[in-house]
Amino acid sequence: MPKTSARLLSLLSLLQARRDWPGALLAERLDVSPRTVRRDVDRLRELGYPVVAMKGPDGGYRLDAGTELPPLLFDDEQAVALAVALQIATTTGAGIEEAAARALNTVRQVLPARLRHRVDTLRVTAVDRPAIRPEPQVDSDVLMAIGAAVHGREVLRFDYSPVSGPVRATAGTSEGCEGTPAAPPDSAALPGSAEPPAPPRDTPPQTPRHTPPPPPRRVEPHHLVTWGRRWYLVAWDLDRDDWRTFRADRITPRTPTGPRFPPRELPGGSVAAFITARFRGVEAAGGPDGVGGWPCRGEVILALPAAEVLRHTREGIVEELGPDRCRVVLGSWSWPGLAAAIGRFDADIEVIGPPELSSAFAHLATRYAAAAQARAAPNP
Repeated sequence: MPKTSARLLSLLSLLQARRDWPGALLAERLDVSPRTVRRDVDRLRELGYPVVAMKGPDGGYRLDAGTELPPLLFDDEQAVALAVALQIATTTGAGIEEAAARALNTVRQVLPARLRHRVDTLRVTAVDRPAIRPEPQVDSDVLMAIGAAVHGREVLRFDYSPVSGPVRATAGTSEGCEGTPAAPPDSAALPGSAEPPAPPRDTPPQTPRHTPPPPPRRVEPHHLVTWGRRWYLVAWDLDRDDWRTFRADRITPRTPTGPRFPPRELPGGSVAAFITARFRGVEAAGGPDGVGGWPCRGEVILALPAAEVLRHTREGIVEELGPDRCRVVLGSWSWPGLAAAIGRFDADIEVIGPPELSSAFAHLATRYAAAAQARAAPNP
């Protein structure tokens, strides 16, 4: 018979592997008597493991949830996966960086030497992409509240704070989604716009009106997703009767939550297709040509090998036409944006279509020429 400590670890590993274990099967797997299994279960309970006994003709045991976190037992693959996941947790934007670092140190200290070597070999350095301003952090309590409403299928009420600077949103599709076209600025803020006339001198100053806060949003939450290091809530807006995406860093949940709701079918068939489509500003994600979803799509021939273009093209079609020629089909938000994206390849370009793309190249050519002349002009 193995020693008690080794047998307890084996019993704990078995209880973590599946939900329910008949007592006779546990005794057979451990090669002990059912009485020994009962004693080992009592020892695990004394150590804080909530092992529940199941009544019935067969009887059995289950490792249940308790009030405190007892020591856990991981196999080799689970331990390595956990360590790697903790290393990249700093890029989630969920405000858990310090906790993830402490958890990683705890896991690493108890790893066997062979596993610690594997983890130390695979050291991951998390580098954020350059940004004009720091990415917003989301309170973990907010994520937990949203996740609980999604899991419970309960109507969520929350305050949605305004975003500083120009709001980036697509009308009718999203709420401040990153990656959607920027909304046009207010006309009063445009350069050269006329200022409002000054009030007469005899007119007493008016007291600014107090703007009441907007009412809380009421939604049926369906998915909590991450996109570009930001967290978003995909939900059905009950007041606007449409699907919306909300930035989690701008959400302040209200309690209590509302009634339960039956889940709706998400457009696109999956949350990945839906999010991709919404961030491109269209209702259908993708298409047979590989660049569907972009409002502007064009086709050109570049005087470059296809292999060289492929290295710098994430989306679209690149077809080899010869050793130094290839056909490229790309999409973008606007025709000037598409022309600029194609021009970055620094090669001769033959536009196949549509005419709007040719016009965009002419527009950029005029603008670039004017910029070059202004640069070359001597200072007065």
